[in-house]
Amino acid sequence: MLGINGLELVVLAIIAVVVLGPERLPEYAAQLARLVKGLRRMASGAREQLREEVGPELDEVDWRKLDPRQYDPRRIIKEALLDDIEDVFKPVSEGAPRPVAAAAPAAAALASARPAVTVPLGPRLEAGQAAPYDLEAT
Repeated sequence: MLGINGLELVVLAIIAVVVLGPERLPEYAAQLARLVKGLRRMASGAREQLREEVGPELDEVDWRKLDPRQYDPRRIIKEALLDDIEDVFKPVSEGAPRPVAAAAPAAAALASARPAVTVPLGPRLEAGQAAPYDLEAT
């Protein structure tokens, strides 16, 4: 309730009694009661208007699932990533063409015919030698 605990509410009430005085306090209490009743009436009217516009779908919504305290970003990301992986590894359907058995030896021969790719690493540093430092690197 607006971050006010019970003790703070009592202190505010005592300050209101002192500032307003016993003469004007009933008048302001009646105004506060009218304000609260008006706010409740507006809130219930808005709720009914929303229910009329949306219809019966509003009752079918699971509000607990939409509670922001239920969101765990790690779980959401994990589920999204797993959905993508499941799409990639779907089993082959019955109507799809099967690979030919003769294609396997040809693929193995092609793989063995390729030369291995090597990446040059640059000159090797001696023991105790400092690594080169680039002044323009960030």
